[in-house]
Amino acid sequence: MDYRPKTAEQYVELVDQALFEIDELRMSAEYDMDSLGMAMEFLEALDSGVRKLRDSMADGSYRFEDEDLPFMKVVEREDDRTLPFKHLLRLINATHKMGLAVDDE
Repeated sequence: MDYRPKTAEQYVELVDQALFEIDELRMSAEYDMDSLGMAMEFLEALDSGVRKLRDSMADGSYRFEDEDLPFMKVVEREDDRTLPFKHLLRLINATHKMGLAVDDE
């Protein structure tokens, strides 16, 4: 089943959700450095990459491309336990590479 968004608005919402999740993970890591402190090592790079994507959407310079988004190197390097919303970032990347899930009806 294809879970990619069907509209540009839905795609933007996914990116906004990822930014929210990054902020939540940062707050959790700051609160519980013992179990989540390792997340701080990659959060800045991830936050920067997702914000650049969101900014390009807002200013109209965003383009779908058949290549991974730059922040995917960080995503794939991390374990699901330290990056619990990895699936969301993979969905954003899949949409970037394959475009919106527009029905051919």
